[in-house]
Amino acid sequence: MAFIYYVTQIQFEFGAVQLLRQECERVGITRPLIVTDPGVKAAGVLQKALDALAGLPVAVFDQTPSNPTEAAVRAAVQVYQAQGCDGLIAVGGGSAIDCAKGIAIAATHEGPLTRYATIEGGSPRITERAAPLIAVPTTSGTGSEVARGAIIIVDDHRKLGFHSWNLVPKTAICDPELTLGLPPLLTAATGMDAIAHCMETFMSAAFNPPADGIALDGLTRGWAHIEQATRDGSHRDARLHMMSASMQGAMAFQKGLGAVHSLSHSLGGLNPRLHHGTLNAMFLPAVVRFNASAESVQKEKRLERMAHVMGLGSAGDIPDAIRDMSARLGLPAGLAAMGVTPDMFGDIIQGAMADHCHKTNPRVATAEEYGEILRQSL
Repeated sequence: MAFIYYVTQIQFEFGAVQLLRQECERVGITRPLIVTDPGVKAAGVLQKALDALAGLPVAVFDQTPSNPTEAAVRAAVQVYQAQGCDGLIAVGGGSAIDCAKGIAIAATHEGPLTRYATIEGGSPRITERAAPLIAVPTTSGTGSEVARGAIIIVDDHRKLGFHSWNLVPKTAICDPELTLGLPPLLTAATGMDAIAHCMETFMSAAFNPPADGIALDGLTRGWAHIEQATRDGSHRDARLHMMSASMQGAMAFQKGLGAVHSLSHSLGGLNPRLHHGTLNAMFLPAVVRFNASAESVQKEKRLERMAHVMGLGSAGDIPDAIRDMSARLGLPAGLAAMGVTPDMFGDIIQGAMADHCHKTNPRVATAEEYGEILRQSL
């Protein structure tokens, strides 16, 4: 049975951050905790949010790590409870938003965070008690502002997914102006994350026609504008389309992701310094080749349809086009350039096989097939 659910209220425009206080009033948040990171604070974006909230008692947690951890969630929950907060505002990229979702669980539910992880059967344990969340993305990549999931590194070092409709932000404030100062490499890496979401969702075998349409349009926008946004970070039109591609990728991936993400989640858990979007870019070419023979992909001509919106001559051109795009954006040539070695493959494969994205790939990979994807991605 297909379950199709779109619930987030989205404010999408340049200057939309000014609507923060209005949205707090609508949602019923009177004492928010802002969850952000040192980079967002240093860039002056946190101050824009604080200015928009003038008059409200606001607490701040600004120590979100580049990959959110259970330890960071615990530290933020202490601030949330000590300040008597009644809701969350995430200002940042996917890390800050995912960290805030972890706080939404931990501040209102008992026990360790692992108890609520998807692969531990924890999704039904996340109830409507989860703290209300408003998300203000400052990158164009994860789309976590409209998604029901979060990825957090728990205390035992696994990088786990947490999924519940109770975690979907009550409002997404998508203000492309907040991304104008994003550095080129971060623009490229987060942009490829958005493109990976659109492509993997579109390849998924699950039945969700609205998600397919949203993903294909998001791929069209992301592929056409990522180079411009990377070369000229002040290009407002490119920034707008990249933020839309990011949002659309996450709206669509309720349909399911696949082998790209099962591998990047696993490897990112082993080495949290590796950027998730960059890893996705590294794995995409080999996974597209692997998925080409899947019955659902062939029947629906999914690769041909992606090639068309990417401006390519044939489906077979997609893997090389992705590699060429990564090179033009200044991303690594492969996993080896990121410090990944074959002796790590066993642990990567073990994590990928256990990941929540493993079984939603159009071809469910064996350990040997994951090994081949890794070799092709070196």
